[in-house]
Amino acid sequence: MIAIIDYDAGNICSVSNALNRLGAEWKLTSDPEEIRKASHVILPGVGHAAHVVGSLRKHGLEDVVKKLRHPVLGICAGMQIMCSSSEEGDVPCLDIFDCRVRLLEPGPGEKVPHMGWDSLHNLESKLFKEIREGEMFYFVHSYYAPLCYDTTATCRFGASRSMFSAALRYENFYGVQFHPEKSGEAGEKLLNNFLSL
Repeated sequence: MIAIIDYDAGNICSVSNALNRLGAEWKLTSDPEEIRKASHVILPGVGHAAHVVGSLRKHGLEDVVKKLRHPVLGICAGMQIMCSSSEEGDVPCLDIFDCRVRLLEPGPGEKVPHMGWDSLHNLESKLFKEIREGEMFYFVHSYYAPLCYDTTATCRFGASRSMFSAALRYENFYGVQFHPEKSGEAGEKLLNNFLSL
């Protein structure tokens, strides 16, 4: 059973619909025991970092998540709150990935948020098994994780094409800045790869 952590973050419907299409068994829960017993855990993510981290702590789930030993996938804000801290609300986060989330800085003619389809490069994770270099995934975000030791895929932003972390991994923890549940066949392949870990 896959546990989708219920911590008042958005995007739960999209994630659950994607898992339904894959025929996966899942449960939306904030119960620590159910999360610990799950085969896989997903931290969905749409929302302000300070609110999302605060809600996770309010439910008493911060230490529960950090101590998990089965595969964990953070999506968008779910990935960002697994970083050390975030400029969004200047909040300390779970400190699983060793980087500070920063605000995208648009150049002339560029817009924030970074929204729409964009290509991934430098794929270095089991999440990307049988996914080709340059595959397109769907992004919606105003903050980003810089390149760091935990980076397992990259993307470029705007006309300046500044590179950022599109995916992160540390031990059993995986994070993606894009939305696999909104990324068509490639996104379904990535979710299947996660479920096969």
